[in-house]
Amino acid sequence: MNRSIPIGTVGLGLMGSSIAACILAAGHPVTSLEVDSQKKAEAQQRLRKLLEQLHTEKLIDERPEDILQRLKITADITDLTGHQVVIEAITENVEVKKKLFRDLENVLPANAIIGSNTSAIPVSILQEGLSHPERLLGLHWAEPAHITRFMEIICGKNTDIQYAEKIYTLAEGWGKEPSLIKKDIRGFITNRIMYAMMREAFYLVENGYASIEDVDRSVRNDMGCWLTLAGPFRFMDLTGIPAYLTVMQDLFPELDNSATAPKLIENLVKAGAKGVSNAQGFYEYTPESAEEWENRFLEFSYDIRKLGEKYNVK
Repeated sequence: MNRSIPIGTVGLGLMGSSIAACILAAGHPVTSLEVDSQKKAEAQQRLRKLLEQLHTEKLIDERPEDILQRLKITADITDLTGHQVVIEAITENVEVKKKLFRDLENVLPANAIIGSNTSAIPVSILQEGLSHPERLLGLHWAEPAHITRFMEIICGKNTDIQYAEKIYTLAEGWGKEPSLIKKDIRGFITNRIMYAMMREAFYLVENGYASIEDVDRSVRNDMGCWLTLAGPFRFMDLTGIPAYLTVMQDLFPELDNSATAPKLIENLVKAGAKGVSNAQGFYEYTPESAEEWENRFLEFSYDIRKLGEKYNVK
């Protein structure tokens, strides 16, 4: 596979647009299926903005207007006929995704790869009922997908590993540093680790050990300082392995192991909080400060990518 092969995408919401921008920036022609007329109308402008940001940050040399010449947005699934790779980025709903995959099987070659952008749905469930389940993979992107080097490639129980290996090579050409999960597990790698951390964070706050601000501050100034350079295993190598065994033996029995969601987040969601997108969250925001945090996160994402590339982290 090379940069010239056309890639199909399905869905042009925030994540879908970011995925399309990533693949366009890597040099591929992209056919994007979007049946929502409002999203379709907004997508061209959003994609131009994302590509302009990549150009401004010197992550691409090609002019955004030239890159957009390789983009086709359509509401007709038959326009994906003949594509060897199609990436789905629609709602996180099992049945909706499954219906799309069945529709795609009617227009794609039998050996075409279908990638599902999912954060937690087991790939084996998504493969059920397909004519060619062996070519369906999970592709877990991080937001913003056009900037981060993150990608998890997940095999279901019916996946043929050759398809995962092809996507792995292709993803490296998209500027990714992919991880391959050979056995299907809910949440994959980063979500399982991240949600274990979040559960403990809620435990500390809800039981009065520390404030939200204090938890964020400690995590930001400790793990936040080394995670771009080293994952947990490399960090233990760098800082001395024996001490970690001692702490694990003492600490693991006391860590929170709740099987239910924290009341704090349940109450926030019931109250309508969505975070900076509606200026309601764990912190207080004005519309202006919420927008400032969104922009800060975007700028930080570019800086983190450049920092990882500077130290050639692999």
